[in-house]
Amino acid sequence: MDDDSKLSFFCLGLGLGVAVGVLFAPKSGAETRELIRSKANDGTDYAKRRAADLRDTANETVETAKEALRRQKESLAQAVEAGKQAYRESVNNPLPD
Repeated sequence: MDDDSKLSFFCLGLGLGVAVGVLFAPKSGAETRELIRSKANDGTDYAKRRAADLRDTANETVETAKEALRRQKESLAQAVEAGKQAYRESVNNPLPD
């Protein structure tokens, strides 16, 4: 299951839980409002943590890709230089007939 659907199911569950709690809670209005506020804050905190985790993962992925690109660039530069050197050697030292 991907992260977006997990977050969607979490929010849906949170909303349904709040709705059922409001309908069947034997608490006063003030207590119920405090419970709703608390649950909403919990959901907000969860969303912030997940966003930070996703941002960290994205940053790590970008850094890994940059490093791989740098290595490929170095390999290509070495291959080009080796090709130039081989050409110079073949021009300077032609094969005898």
